[in-house]
Amino acid sequence: MIEVLTEFDGRAPELLRAAERCRQQLARANSDPALSLDERQALIAALLASVGPNGWIETPFTCEFGVHLRVGARTFVNRNCQFHDTAAITIGDDVLVGPGVQIITATHPLHPDERIPAGGNAFGTPYRTQVAPVHIGHRVWIGAGSIILGGVTIGDGTTIGAGSIVTRDIPSMVVAVGQPARVLRTLDPTP
Repeated sequence: MIEVLTEFDGRAPELLRAAERCRQQLARANSDPALSLDERQALIAALLASVGPNGWIETPFTCEFGVHLRVGARTFVNRNCQFHDTAAITIGDDVLVGPGVQIITATHPLHPDERIPAGGNAFGTPYRTQVAPVHIGHRVWIGAGSIILGGVTIGDGTTIGAGSIVTRDIPSMVVAVGQPARVLRTLDPTP
């Protein structure tokens, strides 16, 4: 079930500072040829809320703040992933994230009068932003180019097919594919 959206102030000074720190460290991690693989991983791990033992994030990689992102043990995040961690993103243990996956926790109201209210929003910005967390269980495989939207939970052991757009919760031990992603079949717990 999609969680209730929370209003978000994207221009709060502490978030602007976190975003700038994140951009600077990622720019170095993504482009400095003098960095070893371990140094690159250490730079990225220092940005995130947590990275479990043997968790690995390939570069180039981008996230918005880092401080709202938790990556589990032995989880592998492939190249060119973008995690917009305006709200919490929690990725379990032993997860495989294919190249080019996007996880986006922010959205905006659909109606233009709500999205861009006359006189701005409660935070003084011209538009309204809402956020909802993403939770990915253990032993999940997310295929290349998939997009996961805010408020979604993906259950343990599930496979998300390449190019899918996940707009709602997906249960454990299933294969889900499509735009929007739909469950195609259940996986036998013991192959």
